[in-house]
Amino acid sequence: MLVDVRPTRRLRGSSPVDVSAALGPIVEALGQDTVDLSRLRVVCDWVQYKHNFRDVIDIRPIMGNASSEMGLEAAVDLRRCAGTDLSAATATALREFHHPGSADRTYLEPWTAGKDSCIWEFNSLYWQALGRWEEVSGKDYEQALPGGSSDGRNQDAARELILELFDTWDELARLSSLPEQLYVVELGVGNGGQAKTWLDEFRELALIRGVDYYQRLHYIMGDYSPHVLKLAQDAVAEHSGQVSSIVVDATDPTASLGFLRHKAFLVYISNVYDNLPTDEVASISGRTYRVEVRAYVPREGTLALAEMLSSSPDQVGAVVGKLLRLGPELLAEALLGQLPDVPSAVRFWQEAWSWLRLEERYVPLEGLDLYQICPSVTGEALRPILEDRGDLRMQVSNGAVASFVETLRLLHPYGRLHCHDLFVTDARRYDSHFCGPGKYDGSIVNWVNGALVQYIGNRRGFEVNYSPFRHREGTNITTLTAHVRE
Repeated sequence: MLVDVRPTRRLRGSSPVDVSAALGPIVEALGQDTVDLSRLRVVCDWVQYKHNFRDVIDIRPIMGNASSEMGLEAAVDLRRCAGTDLSAATATALREFHHPGSADRTYLEPWTAGKDSCIWEFNSLYWQALGRWEEVSGKDYEQALPGGSSDGRNQDAARELILELFDTWDELARLSSLPEQLYVVELGVGNGGQAKTWLDEFRELALIRGVDYYQRLHYIMGDYSPHVLKLAQDAVAEHSGQVSSIVVDATDPTASLGFLRHKAFLVYISNVYDNLPTDEVASISGRTYRVEVRAYVPREGTLALAEMLSSSPDQVGAVVGKLLRLGPELLAEALLGQLPDVPSAVRFWQEAWSWLRLEERYVPLEGLDLYQICPSVTGEALRPILEDRGDLRMQVSNGAVASFVETLRLLHPYGRLHCHDLFVTDARRYDSHFCGPGKYDGSIVNWVNGALVQYIGNRRGFEVNYSPFRHREGTNITTLTAHVRE
């Protein structure tokens, strides 16, 4: 048996975690079961997200070839161990593993890669129907972020970035190489607060410097959510002569913004990459695995949802499927007798989201060269991180990698990508921290594999650097910058 306690920093300090109190009942329950203890891993995390997709104890099979079971992992959330009957919880998890039918879970999908799970359909629905969610919840989505706001609207950070941009333009103007149209792109505009802060600062600094850059500026706001874009347009109405907005799929920005290829002097992104679909891979005992998932609603959640529908529990899965296909407005029309209005459908959606969980299993990944991270990047890019690292589990950040690679194509030769997000810049962090997925209100958050992004950018001729976000104390946000290597 191998026991891996990852949140090592919490073993010391003023309120250290009592690991022995947690592991004792768990190991006792495992010892009383028939599982092969010689092939058992007990992995302890500290899941910092109050809302997430895990139970206190999860049992995960480690598969071999032809779906034969090679081992077992018992995953423990130390944050929620206090006050839990861990022996009973472990025994229940083992019983449900040995006898899947006894779990009485409502499965929403078959086993699938993490990036293809229906949890991302929930995530997309949140952004597509954000206005409805906010109406019922009574708060806007930024209030769900740590600190209640985005770091993107920081005035000092905007000023610093604009002055760097002005220095580049001044030099190009001196060389008579500055284009007439000066393109700046923001992806993931939120409610427009960042764009307004940036444009206000830009106009003022251009006036102080005595340059015509504001008149020549074309600021393009891109977002996946039409509702969010409308809010952003209203927020920057006084700058409407310099601003355009467009619906953009962040995982494929060139599909909507291809006309900007090699023209954008700045692409600004804030808290987008951590909200894009991702797989997870793991290296266990020298072998590489992909984590497959299966979304489900536990029995208690199924009963609660059935009560909201005045229906039997076996109807819940079908209604959740309709919700993901139709959205809350059409769902209310389709189930008028059960969900009498749109707010009722939204409350059903919110309840389903709160109960949503993920089963996980490890499936061998046969050949990194055969695994596609995104259309233009194979799994070979993972090799430098996985090799010689021992046991490791990490996000692949497929959506973020796709977005990053395609965004680089938009940059002017003197352009820059500037991104604030939750980046894992050193793979050793995965040894000691839980990096997702967690839940923010109705959406998903995963830390981004910054080491992978940096490696891919460097291989494509770009200088990719990370630095702490310096304009707010205590934040986990890191700033990525990328530009053509000189």
